[in-house]
Amino acid sequence: MRFTLLLLTILSYSIFAQAQSLYIKTFGKPGSTPLIFIHGGPAGSAVHFEATTAQKLADKGFYVIVYDRRGECRSVDANAALTYEEAFTDLNNIYQQYKLTKANLVGFSFGGLVTTLFAEKYPEKVQAIVLCSALFAQQTTYNHILDTVTRIYRQKSDTEKLREVALVQQLDKKSARYRSECFRLASENGFFRVVHPDPEAQEISRAYDNSALKQTDIRNKNAPERFYKNETRVNIDVQPVLVFLIREKHIPVYGLYGKLDGIFSTGMLHHLEQLLGTKNFRYVDNSSHYLYADQQTVFLDSVTWWLK
Repeated sequence: MRFTLLLLTILSYSIFAQAQSLYIKTFGKPGSTPLIFIHGGPAGSAVHFEATTAQKLADKGFYVIVYDRRGECRSVDANAALTYEEAFTDLNNIYQQYKLTKANLVGFSFGGLVTTLFAEKYPEKVQAIVLCSALFAQQTTYNHILDTVTRIYRQKSDTEKLREVALVQQLDKKSARYRSECFRLASENGFFRVVHPDPEAQEISRAYDNSALKQTDIRNKNAPERFYKNETRVNIDVQPVLVFLIREKHIPVYGLYGKLDGIFSTGMLHHLEQLLGTKNFRYVDNSSHYLYADQQTVFLDSVTWWLK
């Protein structure tokens, strides 16, 4: 009897500790349409979305749940594996904690991969998916980045940078370093930002820069390396999974992408639009990777129209 009680105590503590290690915050009324935001990464965070967009989305009639994945930013966990399966476990715990049977999932950037793979494994738990600047064909994205920066450096006759790109192209394409170097080159060339943001986006940016939340956005720089060490599904293309979800599981999938998002080619996004359907896809002017802040009104109106 004493052993049984001890075992139950240990199990209860383990479940409690697991739940407590996740940073989670909700916006809106629990009875409203549930929506879970799944951030980018690895080494990502929901801080920016939480500070800029979550409450405004809740004001549209959603019960918005934001969280940081285990081992990333505010969900501190030195023992986190940072695998997809671990992310699925935490998502399932969120469903259980908030008594959700189904929810809408907004997958941002790398979060689009987490969202798509979770829906493949647990289609009964997914009402609909919104892919926002979401990765869907990683190697094609990396190829596009490297091809584009190569053209830029050739136009500038920048031989040093061209040698740098050549070294990146020789790296193991299934390594954390290859991913990191591709995105570093993309960032250096402004692929993630809008050069001339709209007044609304400028105000959102100013408010975020002055917010207390911004100070909490401290990333785990070791997260990508750990993900690539522990996860076998790296550098993947989930377009076949999206086809399966749409055609076999009848889960609506929507896409929101910025025309200035430099990590995707127009050809990639045209193909995705054909896959999702024209009515389920929006290609947004004067918006880059952080579309929900670059064109927030478009983001809010699109998500509300599709999901409500």
